[in-house]
Amino acid sequence: MISVTEAQLMAWITPVLWPFLRTLALFQAMPVLGQRLVPMRVRIALAFMVAVCAAPSLPPAQAVPLDSAQAVLLVVQQLLIGLSLGFAVRIVFAAVEFAGEIAGLQMGMNFAGFFDPLLATQSTAVSRFFATLVAFLFIVLNGHLTVIAVVVQSLHAFPVGPEPFAFLAQTLPHQWGAEIFTLGLWIALPLIAIMLFVNLLLGVISRVAPQTHIFAIGFPITMGIGLASLMFILPLMETPFMALLERMLARFQ
Repeated sequence: MISVTEAQLMAWITPVLWPFLRTLALFQAMPVLGQRLVPMRVRIALAFMVAVCAAPSLPPAQAVPLDSAQAVLLVVQQLLIGLSLGFAVRIVFAAVEFAGEIAGLQMGMNFAGFFDPLLATQSTAVSRFFATLVAFLFIVLNGHLTVIAVVVQSLHAFPVGPEPFAFLAQTLPHQWGAEIFTLGLWIALPLIAIMLFVNLLLGVISRVAPQTHIFAIGFPITMGIGLASLMFILPLMETPFMALLERMLARFQ
């Protein structure tokens, strides 16, 4: 008769349980995989597969009884780190969407707003276009693989330990909100400069030729030049997006 002791069972479960919880929390919070279109079963299966594959390369973790207070703290630690990592990725997406909001404002297209059923928010056409584009870039440039690699590295940088909130002092997630405005302005800066030049040019035209109906010709000119500028800027979006993603993920490595 085969008998399994509690110590043996915990020795089998412990190396997989904590990476599984951290990865599952990441998949719940990160963009693309965290959307409602991805079934929960798919996220659980992916998190379990990542945990099983990463377990042999991780440092040995101390077996903790699952009905103890320390186990509850360790669960909280894994969930917080996973959610923080997913939140860091969402910061990059939010910065790109904010750049789209600024671009639409400069082009005069922010009146074209609609309700996004996936995010349950009100967004503009340019911002939604930027969000869709960056989601495609995230998959095409293997951003999801980069995030999975980072969550495995975070198990070395922030191992399972008795101090569940120690990583907060190193990552400082409460300061990440300011990154949205900084990174968004950085991405939208070329278009802002172009539209500023166009507006200055229209101002000069209105002074030189006062009979020109500047409001009648200004809107199609700014929209046309703005769309043309977007056409030239979009192929260059790969570099700032990957730079921002690596910058945010470097906090967990």
